[in-house]
Amino acid sequence: MIKKHIPNSLTCCNLICGCMATGAAFHQHYVWALLMIVAGAVFDFFDGMVARLLGVSSPIGKELDSLADVVTFGVAPSAIIFGLFCEVHYPELLMPLAGYIPYTAFLMAAFSALRLAKFNLDERQTSSFIGLPTPANALFWGSLVVGQHAFLVSLKFNAVFLFLFMLLSCMLLVAEVPLFSLKFKDLSWAHNKVQYIFLLGCLACLPLGASALAGMIVWYVALSLVIARNKH
Repeated sequence: MIKKHIPNSLTCCNLICGCMATGAAFHQHYVWALLMIVAGAVFDFFDGMVARLLGVSSPIGKELDSLADVVTFGVAPSAIIFGLFCEVHYPELLMPLAGYIPYTAFLMAAFSALRLAKFNLDERQTSSFIGLPTPANALFWGSLVVGQHAFLVSLKFNAVFLFLFMLLSCMLLVAEVPLFSLKFKDLSWAHNKVQYIFLLGCLACLPLGASALAGMIVWYVALSLVIARNKH
């Protein structure tokens, strides 16, 4: 039946978007890379939903989904960081290594793959997340580089800051940090207080323009940390 191939076709569209984002990032076409990551995230959202609606979920679909996610939300943001490393200012001490440091960007791909593997096996993440989800991380980097490119390549920023910032992002992917789910149980305030507070904060990020998505991800992590701290 044709319908059993629909979810996997959507997953393959996600994979293609990830490949296009990666190619664009290597040429410093960051806007196109971000758009392709956003498109990949949309396909990633709908492939599982369509599979459940059509009743055609399969083991191969789950494996294909993880492989596509590694490319779109792991390799693509790595390529964005690689491109930025090629443009960013280097302190004089690091100039001899300027041709090699960009390749450290692919640590992001490795940590993203580890994050996805953990998610597939961790039964604690059925209704929430442990560690930063890879789509959120990829959207953060795409939005940040598009919106703050002028600052990131200025003398006020340099390769050392970028490397440390990238390591922090990698750590957040696999950290034992609980992050709330964005799913609504219903429309009531009582059952979805956290989600509504998050959405209100997102509205405040809109004036950031192209950096709005990055601001929303930072707000998401910060709010999750506050909630986790209050629970203890």
